[in-house]
Amino acid sequence: MLAFGVFLESFLFLRVSYWADGKGSLACNHYQGRHSNTCFALTMIDLNCRMRLEGGVKMSEEHRLITARELAERLELPVEVIWRYTRESKIPYVQLGKRQYRYILDDVISHLGDKDSKSNEMVREEAVHSYKPDRIYTYSDYLQLPDEENYYYEILDGTLIKESAPTKAHQRTSRNLQRILEDYFWDRDPEAEIFNAPIDLTLSDTNVIQPDLVYAPDDSDSLDKRRINAIPELIVEVISPSTQRKDRIRKLGIYSRLGVPHYWIVDPQGRTLEAFMLSDSGEYVLSSFAGGGEVFTHPYYPGLTIEIEVLWTKGRL
Repeated sequence: MLAFGVFLESFLFLRVSYWADGKGSLACNHYQGRHSNTCFALTMIDLNCRMRLEGGVKMSEEHRLITARELAERLELPVEVIWRYTRESKIPYVQLGKRQYRYILDDVISHLGDKDSKSNEMVREEAVHSYKPDRIYTYSDYLQLPDEENYYYEILDGTLIKESAPTKAHQRTSRNLQRILEDYFWDRDPEAEIFNAPIDLTLSDTNVIQPDLVYAPDDSDSLDKRRINAIPELIVEVISPSTQRKDRIRKLGIYSRLGVPHYWIVDPQGRTLEAFMLSDSGEYVLSSFAGGGEVFTHPYYPGLTIEIEVLWTKGRL
């Protein structure tokens, strides 16, 4: 009986708030702290009330409940920014059960328009640098991008790409291969270096890339404190399911077109290492491959041997 009383109180509370100011969603947000067990039921009533109100009285776009993706489009922000600001409670929202959120555009804009709101300037800054599919991005645009924890940016043929930070398995594979290559290239060319991500590789003004590993010659004109501004001899990408298409197709095309002599693809899930070498025709050909318990060798790098299973091994080699 008590539960029904709470539920009825909740229903009346929301009904009154909708007809009073058209913002029943905020009432639900406020009420959640008092009776959290009835929150999901309240939000269902919340939506029903809004649907009835929209059916009887035409509501403005600014007062309609919208999704994170819709809000991102209206504010010209990546949807990931909306999700992050929701988690950090930097913008007002309505919670519809577990991990379901809606927003009222007018409330968000009002909040961001508050000169005392710390999130206002942050959101405005990210809006300036948000992804726009019809825009060609350059290295100067890249330098203006905000630092965001657990994410990194690349520009591929003028398209801005945002990726999540690599996993521990990814990092382990990259680190193990870097150690092997450093030992090998130290004897071959002590002046050259192996760089690991994050490192900005600017192959052109519209191709700013963060390869996992880069073998670069000793050329002071091509290296500065922030980036490598030259075509390296070797690029290595450690792929994941989410980056497989980008690394196997898009980057392979860019690297071959811009004249990178050697491109290696390491697949921790498939446990393979594929080595591509630029042919006289300007296209990549598969020069070496190893998987399973095999040993990798390369015709261009005599004496280099890599036991494939070592790449996935934890601890020191």
